Amino acid sequence: MTRCFSKSSGHRHSWAARWGNWLALSALLAASGLQAQSVPQSVRMEASPAVPEFDLAQLAALVLQHNPGLQAATQTLQGARAAVTSAGALPNPRLEWSRGPWQERDLVSVAGQRGQSWSLAQPIENPWLRSARIDAAQAGQRSSEQHLATIRNDLMAQLRLRIHEALLFQAEAEAAAEALGLLEQVRQRVRVRVDSGEAARYELIKADAEVINARERKQSASLKAEQSLLEINRLAAGQLPSRWRLKPGAATEGQAPLELAQLRQLAREANPELQGLRHEVERARLRLQAARASVLPAVDLRYTEIKDPQIRQSQWGVGVQLPLLDQRRGPVAEAVAELERSRVLFEGRQAELEQQVLLAWRALDMARLRVEALSQGVLKEAEAALRVAEAAYRFGERGILDVLDAQRVLRTVRADLLQARYQQQAARITLEQLSGRYASTSVSIAP
Repeated sequence: MTRCFSKSSGHRHSWAARWGNWLALSALLAASGLQAQSVPQSVRMEASPAVPEFDLAQLAALVLQHNPGLQAATQTLQGARAAVTSAGALPNPRLEWSRGPWQERDLVSVAGQRGQSWSLAQPIENPWLRSARIDAAQAGQRSSEQHLATIRNDLMAQLRLRIHEALLFQAEAEAAAEALGLLEQVRQRVRVRVDSGEAARYELIKADAEVINARERKQSASLKAEQSLLEINRLAAGQLPSRWRLKPGAATEGQAPLELAQLRQLAREANPELQGLRHEVERARLRLQAARASVLPAVDLRYTEIKDPQIRQSQWGVGVQLPLLDQRRGPVAEAVAELERSRVLFEGRQAELEQQVLLAWRALDMARLRVEALSQGVLKEAEAALRVAEAAYRFGERGILDVLDAQRVLRTVRADLLQARYQQQAARITLEQLSGRYASTSVSIAP
C-alpha cells in the first residue's frame, strides 16, 4: 500500500511540473506577442503626427505676408514713391569744352599754339510745370496706396468667406455622416422585416438607394471642404502644409450691429477703391495743368569762355525755346480726355457702390429672416414629424417610406439652415468689405 501510494504521488508531481512548464511557456509567448504588438503601435503613433491647426489671425498673417498680388502691389507703391523723387529732381547743368590749333596768316607767330573754349548751361524749369508734375506724382503715390489697400481689403474679405465656406461644407459633411448612420440603422431594420416576410422587398431597395445618396452627399461635402482649404492655401501662396485644418471657432468674431446709414457713409469715405479713383481724378487734373503749363518755355542760363593766343572772352547768355510750331495742343487734348475718363469712372463707381451696399443689406435681411424662420419653426416641425413617423413605423401604422420621407425633409431643412447661415455671414462680409473695414493694416484681424 505504501508503495502504490508513493507511485501515484510521483505521477501527480510530474503532471504538475509539466502543466507549470506549459503555463510558463504560454505566458512567455503571450508576453512576446504583446511586446511585438506594442512596437508597431508606437511606430504608427510616431509615424502619424498631429494635423496642425490654424485660426483666422494666423491665416491672415500668412496671406498678407506671402500673397503674390499683394507683394506686386507693394512694389508698385515703391515705384510710385520713386516717381515722386524723380518728379522733384532738378535738371543737371551742361558743360561743354572744345580745343584745337590756332591758325592765322602769320603762321610763325602762332605756330604750336592752340585755342580752347568752354561753356556751362543751367536749365531753369518752368515753376508751374514743375509744381504740377510733383503734385501729379504725389497723387499717383496716393492712388497706389489705395490700390494696395484695395487688394488687402479684398484678400481679407475673401479669406473670411473661404473660412465660412469650409465650415459650411464641414457641417454638411457631419450632417451627412449622421444621416448616413441613421439610414443604415433603418436599412438594417428593413432588412430584418423583409427577410421575415413582414415587408415588401421594395422597401429594402428604397432604403439602399437612400443610403447610397447619403454616402454621395457625405463624400461631396468632404471634397468641397478640402477644396475650400486649398483655396485658402492658394491665397497664402502655398505656404500652408499639405494637411491642416481650421481651429474650432476660427470664424467666430465679435459682430457689432450694422446700420445702413453708417455703412453708406463709410463706403463713400473709407472704401479704398473709391478713394483710389478719386486720387486718379486728381492726378489727371494735375496732368492737365502740367500739359497747359508746358506751353510756357523753360529758360537756359549759359556762361561761355573763349581763350585764344591773343584774347580771352567771357559771355553770359539766356536761351529760350519759342512755342511757335508746337503749342502742345496734342498733350493738352490727351490730358483733357484722361480727366474726363477718370471723372466718369469715379462717378460711376460711386453710384455702383451705393447700389452694392443696398443689395448686400437686403441680402443680409433676407438671410437673417430665413435663419430665424428655419431655426425657430420649420426645423422643430420637421424634427417632430420625424419622431411621429418613426413611432408610427415602430407600431406598424406606417411604412418605411414615410420614415424616409420625414428624414429627407429634416435633412433638407437642416441643409437650408446651414446655407442661410452661410449667406448671412457672406452678406455681412460683403458689407464690411464695401465699407473698407479690412483695408487698414491697423485693423485687428484676430477673431
